[in-house]
Amino acid sequence: MMNNNIPDLDPLETQEWLEALDSVLENEGTERAHFLITQLVDQARLAGADLPISETTPYVNTIPLDKEARSSGIHELEHRICALMRWNAMALVMNANRESSELGGHISSFASAAKLYDVGFNHFFHGKTETHGGDLVYFQGHSSPGVYARAFLEGRISEEQMYKFRQEVDGGGLSSYPHPWLMPDFWQFPTVSMGLGPLMAIYQARFMTYLQHRDLVNTKGRKVWAFLGDGETDEPESLGAISMAGREKLDNLIFVVNCNLQRLDGPVRGNGKIIQELEGVFRGAGWNVIKVIWGGNWERLIAKDKDGLLLKRMEEVVDGEYQTYKAKDGAYVRKYFFGKYPELLEMVADMSDDEIWHLNRGGHDVHKVYAAYAAAVKHVGQPTVILAKTVKGYGMGASGEAQNPTHQLKKMDENSLRHFRDRFNIPITDEQIPHLPFCRPAEDSQEMKYLRQRMSEMGTMPMRKPVAEPLSVPELSAFDALLKSTDEREISTTMAFVRMLGILVKDKNIGKRVVPIVPDESRTFGMEGMFRQLGIFSQVGQLYTPQDADQLMFYKEDKSGQILQEGINEAGGMADWIAAATSYANHGKAMIPFFIYYSMFGFQRIGDLAWAAGDMRSRGFLMGGTAGRTTLNGEGLQHQDGHSHIQASLIPNCVSYDPTFSYELAVIIHDGMHRMYAEQEDVFYYITLMNENYTHPAMPKGVEAGILKGMYLLSEAAKPKGKTKTPHVQLMGSGTILREVIAAAELLKQDFGVTSDVWSVTSFNELRREGMDCERWNMLHPEAPRRSSYVEQCLLQRSGPVIAATDYMKAYADQIRPYIAARYKVLGTDGFGRSDTRKKLRHFFEVDRFYVVVAALKSLADEGAVSAKEVSKAIKLYNINPDKPNPVTV
Repeated sequence: MMNNNIPDLDPLETQEWLEALDSVLENEGTERAHFLITQLVDQARLAGADLPISETTPYVNTIPLDKEARSSGIHELEHRICALMRWNAMALVMNANRESSELGGHISSFASAAKLYDVGFNHFFHGKTETHGGDLVYFQGHSSPGVYARAFLEGRISEEQMYKFRQEVDGGGLSSYPHPWLMPDFWQFPTVSMGLGPLMAIYQARFMTYLQHRDLVNTKGRKVWAFLGDGETDEPESLGAISMAGREKLDNLIFVVNCNLQRLDGPVRGNGKIIQELEGVFRGAGWNVIKVIWGGNWERLIAKDKDGLLLKRMEEVVDGEYQTYKAKDGAYVRKYFFGKYPELLEMVADMSDDEIWHLNRGGHDVHKVYAAYAAAVKHVGQPTVILAKTVKGYGMGASGEAQNPTHQLKKMDENSLRHFRDRFNIPITDEQIPHLPFCRPAEDSQEMKYLRQRMSEMGTMPMRKPVAEPLSVPELSAFDALLKSTDEREISTTMAFVRMLGILVKDKNIGKRVVPIVPDESRTFGMEGMFRQLGIFSQVGQLYTPQDADQLMFYKEDKSGQILQEGINEAGGMADWIAAATSYANHGKAMIPFFIYYSMFGFQRIGDLAWAAGDMRSRGFLMGGTAGRTTLNGEGLQHQDGHSHIQASLIPNCVSYDPTFSYELAVIIHDGMHRMYAEQEDVFYYITLMNENYTHPAMPKGVEAGILKGMYLLSEAAKPKGKTKTPHVQLMGSGTILREVIAAAELLKQDFGVTSDVWSVTSFNELRREGMDCERWNMLHPEAPRRSSYVEQCLLQRSGPVIAATDYMKAYADQIRPYIAARYKVLGTDGFGRSDTRKKLRHFFEVDRFYVVVAALKSLADEGAVSAKEVSKAIKLYNINPDKPNPVTV
């Protein structure tokens, strides 16, 4: 077709060129034509012509009819099986809403994608078998009813379960969406938080190449499939990493975008074409793009379109109109689509309105979908995206086909149900329709025999098969260097972690399973020493001489590199971590990932992925570096973390700690490895690390259990001689602020004669969880002896008020207030961060040693143990301005 933006100054010459091209196409094929066109473009560019080439192709199917691979399946049986899936998926949602309208559900999403899934199940999705490692399929969350419907036909889900969709509390129900935590033997990936499925799929595909290159798991022949809607591509995560997939040439990755042209509330690109837009985006990112736009019923008309007028009409109609066509009827399509040009009206003059109505879209044509999938799995050197045009609510008729509110529909009226039954030839009588029975053929039926044959050949999908593989975790003594005093040497907990990581990667049993992951700034975390030792994973190795090649710790990329470095990309690093942390379930190989990042850019930035990690039963370590509001002192507001531990507490299976000393860190990581990799417990750890250097003492005897429970007595004041009663307090601290608390204990003794017990609190979160568990038990066992929380047990027989100070918001330490019988005062770093020295920042946020002293004296004064004048004395002595602005509001 002519480019309407450029005038044709010599039509005769143009015709000669086009005829020459037609001759090449006819006699030498498309590849030769493509080569010649490329040569012409290159020659023109060499001559100085600016010739940007469009990244989009005509609005027709990518695979021409004569190049389509044909399925050997029995299409009539596949059609009947798919029809039963449609009915049962619809009945699943409607029956649940008869139980209660609160339950909700979605009919229309699977209705539009049924063929896309059916073809995959029958011919392309490989379950794990003796001969195949199993494909990984990220099912679109809203299509879960269809996946349940397939599993019901297969006999993997009972009819009783089908009647308990979204009814899980009493057991035996089916979860609303893909949730491995709720259905640990069925679902592999949580995908309904839109955008996460595509993102995780990309990094999963790359992680499979990592396992292959490192000779850990044979992943050859396995594919990663990600199903998403065209509306979902508006989520930044959906497209945010596609350039990485193109750059890495991940030909084990296939995206299937269900282009039903509709968001949750209406058209995706009502004024444009989402398929064309996505084609340009993916093709520009280096993907192989396959468009499946028109079904087989269009072929006769396309063949008659010798002058390109039909193609022109297809190009000029926008998606909003295409959606409207499918909400109307054949007469409407005749008038408003074909009716614009008399030649097109003539083209369909011999067709009835009903025939025009049945001009189908490619995503509903089994042959077109099969051809696209077959081409995708064979394609080498690029990831593939299939853009399949469908109709949202396909088959729902007047109840919701292609209508704007269709996504929210949970019900269909009886007339629509009859229409649905007749359209898909479901063997249900008029009398049965109001009861919405589930339909499964007899075991000796042709349909069930065929289904069993397909299951035997392809395996079962989805199915989650964790491998129970207890690993031999080194003893705590292996980290003896971290349990000893550093003497006069000052180090950070980040440095202590890197030391521990260095020990782990050398361990003969688990060293190769350790996966260090960094988004960037490995040097900030002191990890550059691992570059040469372990290498940074790259499928192509290192194609250049690094700038620092002459240095001991040069930057080394390697095909078998152990480190995954994602650049300035926390979401990518987290997706890496999730793939590694679930490898025990998806690849039969337990890996031990350590993802270290700026803690401020952890849960705050990738909190949705962290929640998904919990759902997926991930096992591994998240290391929040440069943690705390005042430890990263020079970076200012947006870099200073005073809340990540509060965010960590929101995820039920996330175990979190804020250690101060290297021995605490060693005990915590060792325990985590034991719980996750020896005991196979489905938890993951969040541990904060600081970049502040100080000396570390040797581990006191017998503190291991307290470290893990969340607190232990670090130092105890000497008991006064005779009958002298000395004012006494309990001081608690964590992370770097514990050192301020230790200093405060010295000031209290030195300047005011107040003695202190000092507690290292490694986790207020874990203390709270244990305390709540005791509270619940006591409430439900009112006549049994009362259980005491661990905090209560620690403080039993301890006198004086309790003061806690952390580098986090007051809410963090305030969590354990219900378990402290004494007066409890919390200091924290509420408010925005700012840049200055650590000393000034801690004074500004009122968590330094001087404010700890004032808080302790004020608590004692409130109890009458000291005079209020002592508090005023301290305020004056330490140059505290009582009228300075509140840091929360400054």
